[in-house]
Amino acid sequence: MTATLHTPDQNPDSPGTVLVLAGGGYHDRARHESEDVAQFLAEHGVRAAWLDYPVAPARYPEALHQVLIAVAGLRAHGPVAVLGFSAGGHLAGTAATATTQELADAAALAGLDPAQVTRPDAAVLCYPVVSMIDLPNIGSRLNLIGTDDDAPARALSVELRVDADTGPVFAWHTADDAVVGVEHSLTLAAALRRHQIPVELHVYPHGRHGLGLATGQIDWTTPLLRWLGDQGIA
Repeated sequence: MTATLHTPDQNPDSPGTVLVLAGGGYHDRARHESEDVAQFLAEHGVRAAWLDYPVAPARYPEALHQVLIAVAGLRAHGPVAVLGFSAGGHLAGTAATATTQELADAAALAGLDPAQVTRPDAAVLCYPVVSMIDLPNIGSRLNLIGTDDDAPARALSVELRVDADTGPVFAWHTADDAVVGVEHSLTLAAALRRHQIPVELHVYPHGRHGLGLATGQIDWTTPLLRWLGDQGIA
């Protein structure tokens, strides 16, 4: 499984790459949250790629391994940020907090030196699923884990995986998201602050779940492009 790369015509030497992961509840992948977003970034001078990662009936850790392998492959172009929406935001968050074992397993799967497979340098989480324990998105949880057991759900709750080695995070959510509550992003921001990880969180008052680029509705991409520049990725 390889990522589809979009290289910006006006900035082919973009210093880094953004790997885009669509939402879809771990049972589908929304095109307007993958290819469209990668194309938008390329049009704004940012090298971007999107990945059709495995979804149900595939279970954890298949998608995570594919993301980590894709990040390793994109490192030839410089630093890498993951950008995910909804369940794709959860996947981006788990990649950003990947454990030593998850990294080693991904390297073994791809036949790579373990030193080549690392966490992404930064993460962008758009109305993300964060917790699999508190206010979980039940569909995403069952599609990813395949069980109601709390132990694997706790291990895959991003806020509980954050540590001192987590990279900077940009996140946004709407306050009235009726599918994945804003509490997910608030919980993540609190966990990041406890570990003194740089975080930029934007909470907009209104907007349905699944907005994607949200063109003409919410301008979250302007601060994102500035933030990517601050991280040395754009």
